[in-house]
Amino acid sequence: MKKLLTPLLACALLAGCDVLDKDPLPSISPANFFKTADDAEAALTAAYDGIQGTGAYAQELNVVGEMPSDNCTSANGDVAAMENIAWTPTTSQVTNVYREAYIAINRANAVLKYVPALDLPGPRKNSILGEARFLRALSYFNLVKLYGAVPLRLEPTETGDPAVLNLPRTAAEQVYAQVVQDLTEAEALVLPVNPTRATQGAVNALLARVQLTQRNWAAAQAAANAVITGGGNYGLVNNFKSLFPADNRQPESVFEVQYSGSSDGGTSNILPDLLLPSPPATFSFPKFNIPTAELIEYADTVNDLRWRFQGTTLAGRDHASYVDGRRGNGNDRGPFVYKWSSNPNSFNSPDNYYVLRYADVLLMYAEAANEQAGPTADALAKLNLVRQRAGLPALTTASAPAATKQTLRNEIDRQRRLELAFEGERWFDLLRYARHNQAEAGAHAVTALDIIAQKRQGVRDANYLLFPIPLGELNTNTQIQQNPGY
Repeated sequence: MKKLLTPLLACALLAGCDVLDKDPLPSISPANFFKTADDAEAALTAAYDGIQGTGAYAQELNVVGEMPSDNCTSANGDVAAMENIAWTPTTSQVTNVYREAYIAINRANAVLKYVPALDLPGPRKNSILGEARFLRALSYFNLVKLYGAVPLRLEPTETGDPAVLNLPRTAAEQVYAQVVQDLTEAEALVLPVNPTRATQGAVNALLARVQLTQRNWAAAQAAANAVITGGGNYGLVNNFKSLFPADNRQPESVFEVQYSGSSDGGTSNILPDLLLPSPPATFSFPKFNIPTAELIEYADTVNDLRWRFQGTTLAGRDHASYVDGRRGNGNDRGPFVYKWSSNPNSFNSPDNYYVLRYADVLLMYAEAANEQAGPTADALAKLNLVRQRAGLPALTTASAPAATKQTLRNEIDRQRRLELAFEGERWFDLLRYARHNQAEAGAHAVTALDIIAQKRQGVRDANYLLFPIPLGELNTNTQIQQNPGY
């Protein structure tokens, strides 16, 4: 799925597009577009395009997933609100993520409304509908994690009528329930194997993450197990370094956002130019998501293959997860994220974006199993696959980190941070740790509330566990209210 539909079709699936203002363009609408199998495929491509933009995985979802956390820092003013946990209803990331999530949802809703009536072979029609449900679930999951209760739109927006446009917020529990319903239905529809599309493995991996976020441990373990034992033939690649940059690396890739790196009608990932030193980055400026000194000290840069010195590259001293730049001016010296390492090409990189990979599934399984039964051989077996790939020794039930449920929880937290660093998950882990601690005091040593206190003069302000609703939404939707504290 490296190619995009034309902008014309994208606008046809998104109400309010200002491009359609000349004859005969206004005659194009979802109702008269959906006629053929090719139309269904193009509409699904438009839905995938909804998660490719800079308000989604090409920039902002990585920024909001890392910059507020203890993983990253930056002197770049464009991410200062994330760095300082000082976001407001007008902060660009707050607005962009919200807006583009609903673009993706609207396009998925159009597929789900119109494709059932089209004459397509049954298996392909099912897969299209299942993939659309997956994309809608992914977008709503990103919204509910960040904003809490949000309007739940399950039909495409095809009118400017305020009665249709202005929906109240739906309780977070109901949004989560819809996400689970979409994924449950999608699992029976999508294919077991497809290197560039949502599959049964992707559906179950996302479901595991959703259930883990809600502390539904048994359901999370079951979903992760469905990936492990299902027909996707997933596994860990032998060499952690070879995972990056992402390019549908089998057998570990479960779901990636695809990019072509083309500036003329294709799709591009702009993260490499935002993250890398120059060279290889096209331009020299204060970069986003600079690894913190605390994280590098936290990692084992001697023994851990994800963090130890690998050799010298154009960018500097390669440590697999980060690169130590030692040339150029101050903007290009020091540690930089190195999980997107292709030629940035003036903000037109072809590097894909991992949304789900198998190591994460194994860690989710281990966490869910430990939360239910404490250290078991089963939980350790999954955790050890990740540890041993990193060059670390396997744990046994006699090992100190596996002595108790709490010590193993600490070790799983550690491995999640080290394995998935800079991949846009750290802040979301810290958020769910904070909510876990509300239910079980002291469950996690570091949570989002600890980081909030560090950035906000010692105040553990729980309001910042959620983003505010963007001001633009408040100004146009008369049925919506702001989150507390904003």
